[in-house]
Amino acid sequence: MHPIARNILAVILGWIGGSIVNMALIQLGSSVLPIEGVDPNDMDALAEVLPSLGAKYFIFPFLAHALGTLAGAILAGLIAASHKMTFALSVGGIFLLGGITVNYLLPGPIWFTVADIGVAYLPMAWIGGKIAMYFISKSK
Repeated sequence: MHPIARNILAVILGWIGGSIVNMALIQLGSSVLPIEGVDPNDMDALAEVLPSLGAKYFIFPFLAHALGTLAGAILAGLIAASHKMTFALSVGGIFLLGGITVNYLLPGPIWFTVADIGVAYLPMAWIGGKIAMYFISKSK
């Protein structure tokens, strides 16, 4: 496969793979810690109730964002033909844009927004890139 096509595929598959992990954790969180009287698919209802929720309700969203980004970055780093860290960080950038959008549409507490934007995306993408490069170096 041509290296450019492989690098593009790495980002696309990293985004898809990370999104699957993200959504699985969001769904798990909705079943483990349901918000009484709120449909988790109703964005307006969520936006209304989020500022009043306790910290425990933000554990799964944070884990979903962080681990989804981590998984996507690892996948992108493993698939990319070259510049593996760059493509892992690209996936982190895509998830960061999504995270900024979600934090704007569903405003939660400031502490969560700061932790989410500051830790869940680019740092996790960097760690994912390092993990991918480690596994690649061990397989040689």
